[in-house]
Amino acid sequence: MTVPLSGANSDVGGPIGHTYGAVLVRADHAVSDVVAALRGIRFSGWVAPADQGWIVAVARLGGGTAAAGRRGIVEVGALLAAELATTVLAVRVLLDRQLVLAAWSAGDELGRYSSDPSREPGADETVLTDPLGEEYAEAFAAACGRPDAAEELAEVLGEELDSDSVYESERLAQVLRLLGLPTWLVAAAALPRDLPTGPRSRDLVRLGAGMPGFAGRFLGGAVHVVRRRTTPPPVIADPPTSAGFAIDPWLL
Repeated sequence: MTVPLSGANSDVGGPIGHTYGAVLVRADHAVSDVVAALRGIRFSGWVAPADQGWIVAVARLGGGTAAAGRRGIVEVGALLAAELATTVLAVRVLLDRQLVLAAWSAGDELGRYSSDPSREPGADETVLTDPLGEEYAEAFAAACGRPDAAEELAEVLGEELDSDSVYESERLAQVLRLLGLPTWLVAAAALPRDLPTGPRSRDLVRLGAGMPGFAGRFLGGAVHVVRRRTTPPPVIADPPTSAGFAIDPWLL
């Protein structure tokens, strides 16, 4: 299930890892409520039973969109937060070189984080590589019921990792631990196989283009061909660029 992301800077040295994305919904609602909302946007992926107070929906990304309307995993999270009026966290890892987080509480967006905005599909070559959004660590921690973890979370999010030797899934594992979220998510790229520390495949609700069962497998496969080539909206709409730091030649 590891698929090179179209548009990503995969030609640069360093480890090439998994691409995966998920939304974590606080279990204030039944799994069926989450599934119903996902079916409404023709989501493709798997919905796991509630675990540690969270319902996890893992998208079948393949590097592209997760649902109709050019929705990436962040847009799916925004819709669930609005419809269910609860706490939602969206997580995305691209080739293990970029980690994205976005969170909502009662439908209101709390913030977005990107470990490396320059890795965003279609990003301009002038986009800076510095982590962006670590200042939202306090809001993320509070929303997940772990306010005491805010300081350590900010340190984890703000760290510039060596892309030649460290995977972003390692950063995500620390984030999940600090926020008390299901840590099996870092193995999500292995779905629909059983996960050693996570849900069994028989316990998952599988959706293909919003449909369960055989119809979902058939339609989902056809739709996936298109979605894996469709780029979702950028997570950070206006990231900092080196152009903003250009030196006036008259000062040289």
